[in-house]
Amino acid sequence: MAVINVSGAAYAHPGGSILFEDVTFRVRSGQHAALVGANGVGKSTLLRCIGGEYPLLAGSINADAVTALMPQSIGTGTDADTTVRELLVRFAPTQVRDAGQALAATEAANTTVASDETGMALASAVIAWSEVGGYDQESRWDACCQRVLHKPLAEVADRPVSRLSGGERKRLVLESLLASDAEILLLDEPDNFLDIPGKRWLERRLAQTTKTILLVSHDRELLAAAASPVITIEGTGAWTHPGSWATYDTARTARNDALGDAVDRWKDEERRLFRYYKLLKQRASVNDGNAAKANAAESRWERFVAIGPPPPPPKARNVRMKLDGADSGKIALRCEGLELAGLTDPFDLEVHLGDRVAILGPNGTGKSHLLRLLGGDDRVEHEGSFRLGARVRAGLFHQTDDVPLFAGRTPLAIMGDHDLAEQPALAALGRYGLADCARREVETMSGGQRARLQVLHLELSGVNLLLLDEPTDNLDLASAEALEAALDDFVGTVLAVTHDRWFLRGFDRFVILDADCSVAEALDREAALHVITNDPAYAFSPAKLVPLGAG
Repeated sequence: MAVINVSGAAYAHPGGSILFEDVTFRVRSGQHAALVGANGVGKSTLLRCIGGEYPLLAGSINADAVTALMPQSIGTGTDADTTVRELLVRFAPTQVRDAGQALAATEAANTTVASDETGMALASAVIAWSEVGGYDQESRWDACCQRVLHKPLAEVADRPVSRLSGGERKRLVLESLLASDAEILLLDEPDNFLDIPGKRWLERRLAQTTKTILLVSHDRELLAAAASPVITIEGTGAWTHPGSWATYDTARTARNDALGDAVDRWKDEERRLFRYYKLLKQRASVNDGNAAKANAAESRWERFVAIGPPPPPPKARNVRMKLDGADSGKIALRCEGLELAGLTDPFDLEVHLGDRVAILGPNGTGKSHLLRLLGGDDRVEHEGSFRLGARVRAGLFHQTDDVPLFAGRTPLAIMGDHDLAEQPALAALGRYGLADCARREVETMSGGQRARLQVLHLELSGVNLLLLDEPTDNLDLASAEALEAALDDFVGTVLAVTHDRWFLRGFDRFVILDADCSVAEALDREAALHVITNDPAYAFSPAKLVPLGAG
């Protein structure tokens, strides 16, 4: 039985404060559960605790089957020089992994200094590799490389994974884990860096597997399609919603309302018991015959208070984004014969004030280049022309958090660029949940915190053309919803590159930059998703795709 049991779990970073405590939940065998919560509440840390990498401060965890963890970052930092073969071996079934690492070590030793001893060790390692099915595994890896990298394993085995895209790395690891002997998979942001076809592939693969899965994700479409139950980490405690994300908000609101009502009822009952025993005490002071009743009432009140109130509803971390924008000319943007060098054919595009335009397409088709160009980056090679409309002021949200203006500075210092004194600056940062890191350098902040800081910077800059490059990638679910609410009230125009299908629900135009360099506009979200994924689950007719070729 591949079951995960977490009971009263607590964790604190060495020398630091408690990250979470009293976390209890159960994932049944074969369930695909989601783990959600605010940025910094400890979701990734809890996965590592379940995987046995981090020790708990208190409580217990029992995962009663072979367990494999896929971390959020793959092939970065010290792992950047890992080869494709080494990556596949690392996430292979246990016996294959051990035999593969032993084979690699003996091959390296024999290559460095060949001798009879190293030759014999290599021969033994080759035999062991064959006995555990290593060559059969290589056939599966070859098929995996063909699907993901479009090349056989022999051609890519020694390629550093740092030369692969983030989506390619994720696909390789996911393919390996889903074919491994692990019965429990702990997946930390498995959809990060995947484009929309990749996310659809992940949903299908998760639906097909019988493994027990606990995943962390900020992709609401993935959560709705592939995860049930949804477990919320609340810092103190955890709450399990037995359904999917599609019914999560309604259930959570009802649960929190019920908790608040229970606390109110407890307070009312405590006051009633207190007033009653005080009344009997007053009567006892006049008539000793009431003393026994007064003492009993006092004891009852004391027992009630000692038991304490029910748990209150969890504190909401209210992120309040406010994007005012401003009026502009009717035509906010006009592109005429615009061609991104080596990426797109020439195209014409007219965007009006108030339009919400999603820029979609496979990785590497020039979507981010287009936003950078429109944002004033003259390093983007192009032909043709574009013009911003009258009174249009553009602001760019950077996907990579690489904002030169922020480098080496604190959020408080950045607020000074907008002529905010310290107290108004702290109030603005507080609305975005950033007050606690006001005096920390931006480089020490989490990805979600840096993303919220970028949105706040755009708010204070007074722009009325938002150029958003994957704005929800690093935002937790509450922050993504806060951004959507702010965009609903924004007076201005929005162009956004995104792979977030839930976020796409707020857009009314869908421009597609395709792999063949063509540029077209889909007339609705379903048609756009069909074009991108070729998935018949999305409704489509040819009439819903309009070419934007110049001329």
